[in-house]
Amino acid sequence: MSVDQSPESEAGRAPAALDEPPSELLDLPAVLAALADPGRLAIVRALAEGGEECCNKVGERAGLTVGKSTLSHHLKVLRESGVTHTRMQGTHRYVSLRSTDLDDAFPQLLDAVLGRAADRRT
Repeated sequence: MSVDQSPESEAGRAPAALDEPPSELLDLPAVLAALADPGRLAIVRALAEGGEECCNKVGERAGLTVGKSTLSHHLKVLRESGVTHTRMQGTHRYVSLRSTDLDDAFPQLLDAVLGRAADRRT
């Protein structure tokens, strides 16, 4: 087996080595920066409403009309900031919102971002 043919993923790293911070290392500026983009915010809203979704379908569910590379970039930013979790199953990747981790680290942030705080007051 040559160096280029390792049992790792095409990106050169093991599939389990997704860049996702542990809950105790969530960083508020990184989370806010990830949520500041309208496309990523639409993805977060779609995940909050519908739960876990296959990566190639989440953009459609969020109403985005972007290319694969742009969607992939948005999902990477959300994952690396700690907003989402990506689970691999076979050749598919499923993305979900890290609601519990975010609520523990930054109470009521998701409620405020998703507009749920106003819903609770009525």
